[in-house]
Formats: sequence, structure tokens, C-alpha cells
Amino acid sequence: MSADEFDPFVERLFARTPAMPDAPLFTAKVEQRLQKGSRARFLALSLAGLIGGAVAVRETMQVDIDLAAPGGVVAGDALGQGIQSASLNVQSTVQSGLEQIGLANLELGSMGGMQLFWIAAGALIALAAAGVMKLSQEV
Repeated sequence: MSADEFDPFVERLFARTPAMPDAPLFTAKVEQRLQKGSRARFLALSLAGLIGGAVAVRETMQVDIDLAAPGGVVAGDALGQGIQSASLNVQSTVQSGLEQIGLANLELGSMGGMQLFWIAAGALIALAAAGVMKLSQEV
């Protein structure tokens, strides 16, 4: 068979895909996996959005732009104080939960902001690596 005859022969062979006997079952399994992954992805993205929104609001409240007269009541200050009191309430709740578990001496508040950032970044990277490993095992 010459080279001119071989290419059209191969193209004809691969132009027709054979029908597999378990094609409907395969399609059902793929659709089930896609639906299962979309739920977890939706929850993860929602949680990340809530956390990101809370961080954005917190950082916005800490911006010190002094456009008002120096004696006036600013709504941002009142909102900032409310967020600060809510943060203290959450911190005391978490601390009491840690005391019940037996981890009362664990104090993350004594760490600097950059240390907490890198701890959180490392945890997210580890979580992403675990997700990639699980995904590679499923495929």
C-alpha cells in the first residue's frame, strides 16, 4: 500500500466510530459525576464568596478617608464599631469552643497578619493539592 493510499484508508477507518454496548450506562455515570462535582463546587465557591465579601467589608471599613468635619458622627465609624464588636463576640465564642475541646492555649490573635495570611494560603494550597489528587484518581 503506497503512502497516497494509506492516508485515505486510515481516515475512512477513523471516520466511523463503533457503537459501544454500554454507551447509555457510561453517559449516565458521566452525568452523575458532573452533577456531583457541581454541587461541591457551588458550595465551595459560595463559601469563598462569603469569606471574601466579609474581608472586603472589613478592609473597606478600615480605610481612613477623612472627608467629613472633624467632630461629626460618621456612619462608617458606627458600622466599624459594630463589626469590631461582632468580631470580638466571634473571637470569644471560638475561644470558649477551644477551651471545651482542650485547646485553650491556642492563640492565633498573637500572630501577625502576614503569618495568618501565609498559614491560610498554605492551607488553601494543601486543600487544592488534595482536590487535584482526588480528581486525578477518579479520572
